[in-house]
Amino acid sequence: MNKFTRAVFQLVLWLLVMIIIGLNQDNIMRFIHENLAAYICQAVLIIGLIYFLAPHFLFKKKYVQFVFFSIVMILVGAFLSSLMIRGHVGAEGPIPDGLRQNNLPPPGLRRNNLPGPIFINLLLISVSYVFATFLETFSFAQRKEEALILSRSETIENELKFLKSQINPHFLFNSLNNIYALSIIDASKAQESILYLSEMLRYVLYDCEKPLVPIEKEVAYIEDFIQLYVLKSSKKYAITTSFTVDDPKLQVAPMLLIPFVENAFKHSNIQNIGEGFITINLHSTNDSIVFVVENSFKKGPVNKDKVGGIGIRNVKKRLSLLYPDTHNVVIVENNNTFKVELKMKVNV
Repeated sequence: MNKFTRAVFQLVLWLLVMIIIGLNQDNIMRFIHENLAAYICQAVLIIGLIYFLAPHFLFKKKYVQFVFFSIVMILVGAFLSSLMIRGHVGAEGPIPDGLRQNNLPPPGLRRNNLPGPIFINLLLISVSYVFATFLETFSFAQRKEEALILSRSETIENELKFLKSQINPHFLFNSLNNIYALSIIDASKAQESILYLSEMLRYVLYDCEKPLVPIEKEVAYIEDFIQLYVLKSSKKYAITTSFTVDDPKLQVAPMLLIPFVENAFKHSNIQNIGEGFITINLHSTNDSIVFVVENSFKKGPVNKDKVGGIGIRNVKKRLSLLYPDTHNVVIVENNNTFKVELKMKVNV
């Protein structure tokens, strides 16, 4: 609710409270007339709180100034409303002689040592002011939370776009290098590889614009990537793949798995027949994915972080943003092998 709506809501609320209390009185019109001054003071204080005190002092954490001005306004409001009530009672006419002689209060004034008008008005105005302050604080906290959630969402979205922009050019650069090498070896295979590349680019340019894609498209992308690599040579590479997909329409973030595959091809020394190998296994159910990539690796002076490359660093960050509590990545590096195992829950 905006300021105007909140002010109207509270003014209507306290007007209804006054009317309900007046229904229990002998003369409702007289009761409303006598308490109208207190209601006007309530309205002025509520409007002043919403439009001035809360935004300028309370929400800016100037608590001392807020409390000071609030107390002053409440006391002034109670005093003025009590003066208006006394003026109204005095205008009703002279006090009867019998009541004046017996020192009895006129009708409508104090009875049985009830508190005076200033105390009653002070209590009513204080209650309404505290209630209004609570509503303003609650509304402000809700707006701050909504703004924080929106800001976080925009930050995550921008970061994901940045990470995708790093992954896609990296893939394209590698693929074009493979096609260039293939064009020198076999022109017909180069044409076939261009078809694979076109399908992969279609996925990157169109499907990857969506937040989620079917798992079957992610698998097809990996298969095309492997075929594109295999076609560049007549060698028989030691590449083993196993893709078991129970639900082809299972939704997953795009370009999430290929960095692990790219890393395996980059560091496996697969061209060395008899030593290099790559094993890729994927099993997905209706709500989970287990993805394991293992490749040969000759340990050298390069540290573990550099072995992973920018692709794995990015995919880890994407996983932490997209699946913060539903994934687990285990990387095992031995002298001769490098293994990545990703387990994640989706549709949670």
